[in-house]
Amino acid sequence: MEPFYHISDETWTHGPEGEARGYIDAEQLRELWFHTGTVCNLQCPFCLEGSGPNVHRIQMLTLPDVTPFIEEAVSLGVKQFSFTGGEPFVVPDFPDMLDLALKHRPCLVLTNGTEPLFENLPRVRKFLHAPNPLRFRVSIDHADERRHDGGRGEGNFRRALDTMRILEKEGFELSVARHRANGEDVAKVDNDFREMFADHGLNENMPIVSFPEFFRPHTPGRTPVITEDCMTEHHTEASRSEFMCAYSRMVVKKNGRCGVYACTLVDDDPDYDLGATLTESMRARVMLRHHRCFSCFACGASCSDPNAAL
Repeated sequence: MEPFYHISDETWTHGPEGEARGYIDAEQLRELWFHTGTVCNLQCPFCLEGSGPNVHRIQMLTLPDVTPFIEEAVSLGVKQFSFTGGEPFVVPDFPDMLDLALKHRPCLVLTNGTEPLFENLPRVRKFLHAPNPLRFRVSIDHADERRHDGGRGEGNFRRALDTMRILEKEGFELSVARHRANGEDVAKVDNDFREMFADHGLNENMPIVSFPEFFRPHTPGRTPVITEDCMTEHHTEASRSEFMCAYSRMVVKKNGRCGVYACTLVDDDPDYDLGATLTESMRARVMLRHHRCFSCFACGASCSDPNAAL
């Protein structure tokens, strides 16, 4: 089958020296993400989405927005729905979106774990009886309270941990997301987190997902061109299939329109809007041109839940 390119610009398919870019051809849709919008109750200087209380780079989703995508995803055999932001729980329709999604598939929610989630706990508790399980991934930047609050605001370390204790006690599965510093001793940092979990009455074996540097939106780093040769020399067919753009898509709302983007990391580049439907988006060959693609290429980065059966 001839590859389908949703745009014809040569810079999409070739690098500055005319070299053929590396790419991923989609397989089966296994995970569908929804970007609920860049509005957040916090404004962290390092936020990968540049989110904040009055940031509308990506618009809030509504229940009518997500309903057709949930229905189409189920028809395509999706295994999981995942939600990110901003902070999903500041979105008025979010509990209703989650209620609908949980009727069909397991769900993962990325959250900062502070007031918006805490205030929604009465509704969240009811999801324990949903047809499918709900998991939370809470952003905890550092095992040290002072360092965490230095980026997220005073008191937010303990607010998040208090909410996590409630969720864990109720029976929800939790994980933690953090950034990984260049050259850090990953095992030592993870151990610091596990000691902190134990000190605060949480499961010390909670999964920890650490991410390399991705840079903020519209601030590309100086990353090498990923060529076709790179993808065959440094990756196998099996490892290429683990790139998120091989099995995952994300719904993003801009200017009143929902588009389907190649993955969770490229919503600042409109060239990665692959169409208005999931079926259309899965046809497109995804070129590894975005500066964040290099983190996936070099570090195996993925926003997907490593413990989910995708």
